[in-house]
Amino acid sequence: MSARTRPNARVLRRAVRRTTRCALLVPIAAVLLAPAADAIRLKELSSIQGVRDNQVIGYGLVVGLNGTGDKSQAVFTTRSLAGMLTKMGIAVDPGAIRVKNVAAVMITADLPPFARSGSRLDATVSSIGDARSLEGGTLLVTPLYGTDGNIYALAQGALSVGGFSAGGDGGSGVVKNHPTVGRLVGGATVERELGYAIEGRTSFDVALAEPDFTTALRAVRALNRDFGAEVAHALDAGTLRVEVPEKYRDDVVGFVSRVEGVEVEPDAVAQVIINERTGTVVIGADVRIAKVAVSHGNLSVSIAVTNTVSQPAPFGQGETTPVQNTDVEAEEDEARLAIVEGGVTIEELVQGLNAMGVTPRNLIVILQSIKAAGALSADLEIL
Repeated sequence: MSARTRPNARVLRRAVRRTTRCALLVPIAAVLLAPAADAIRLKELSSIQGVRDNQVIGYGLVVGLNGTGDKSQAVFTTRSLAGMLTKMGIAVDPGAIRVKNVAAVMITADLPPFARSGSRLDATVSSIGDARSLEGGTLLVTPLYGTDGNIYALAQGALSVGGFSAGGDGGSGVVKNHPTVGRLVGGATVERELGYAIEGRTSFDVALAEPDFTTALRAVRALNRDFGAEVAHALDAGTLRVEVPEKYRDDVVGFVSRVEGVEVEPDAVAQVIINERTGTVVIGADVRIAKVAVSHGNLSVSIAVTNTVSQPAPFGQGETTPVQNTDVEAEEDEARLAIVEGGVTIEELVQGLNAMGVTPRNLIVILQSIKAAGALSADLEIL
């Protein structure tokens, strides 16, 4: 190769390197500019204040049971049955009622915020007496009340019980699942509507499920960026006030739908959750540990009791007596001292503790000790 061609080769190699670097920078820039992988919709993080379910409750009777209803000791059942028959023109002494195919129950249901008159709801029917099973029973028409004392729904229909109870006169029997609770599928009819309306509103409040100042600020910035205007501001760590723009005044539902679809990256306090009863440990991804030395070793103590008999010498004056011998052995595993570098991630921490052979029970003690030493940058919650 001549001296003239050498510079050209160098220039060619430089050009190839520059091209390679540019090609590598393209996907890296694309990853950096891409939205955060853990950003989720505001719909999963919050709810519209005032838009919620309301609980209703009622007391009724289930009839048609195959001898599995309340016994005579359930006085409220016989009195309720006597009162119902009296309203139908049949006078009956409550003390004379001896039926086993009736059970007193409580009915509970959730009334959705935008349920209209005539809408059908599911309800849960639970026995409050000593009935063995509600299988095959039918709930008589029962009003369901709200906390304000008004009737919001009426419930009636056949029950669906995912279990059974069978037994003999001798007291033996078999029970599957929970037969004293049944489901009334579509058996409650809405009679009174709730007064919440979304159409025509000029603003509404968004309540965060987990109040956090950083999450609230990120949500406000995401909403204002998405709509290109100042439509939201934070009232506190858990409430956002959202103003309905002029162009959405005739389509508030569409505006709310768009607000719920805005993606927000939530923030949370680093936590370590410990359940000592089950030995479960859950460590958040943001948990960090300062540099600390950890020593791990197990101490096993074994106690064995052996019973023997002490015999006297032949023709002696002694007595045969029992003797209890106790052997105590202690075995301690070789303790290992490990240095945990500062700022390690949760993945590095788990890998290091697994390498030391730490069990979940020992991990609980280690984490508590690290927290007590001030090296654990997280809230330690023990259930």
